[in-house]
Amino acid sequence: MPQVIFKYKDKETIIDEESNNLTILEIAHKNEIDIEGSCEGSLACSTCHIIVDKEWYNKLEEPSWDEEDMLDLAAGLTLTSRLGCQVVLTDKLDGLIVSLPFINNDVRLNKKKY
Repeated sequence: MPQVIFKYKDKETIIDEESNNLTILEIAHKNEIDIEGSCEGSLACSTCHIIVDKEWYNKLEEPSWDEEDMLDLAAGLTLTSRLGCQVVLTDKLDGLIVSLPFINNDVRLNKKKY
């Protein structure tokens, strides 16, 4: 059972995923982690932008040209940025560490609620 570690909102959430081969976006939604995914994983937006830990980035499949094109629209882009809808958790990625950027195109993850 592969594990993914989400870092966001000044905390860390470790998720043991029961079903292999889900995307990071699907896992986040399933576990109520605050990541948007406006296009529902159809590679038509960049709202599921994640930042992959540099130790894990080269273990991922190469991003497609379409993903790279969408990443150009992401706020807070880094050298290890990916779209959560395009990263599939497998046994090979057990222990994967991803962070959510402070600001996304539509969601401010650390905003205060008044």
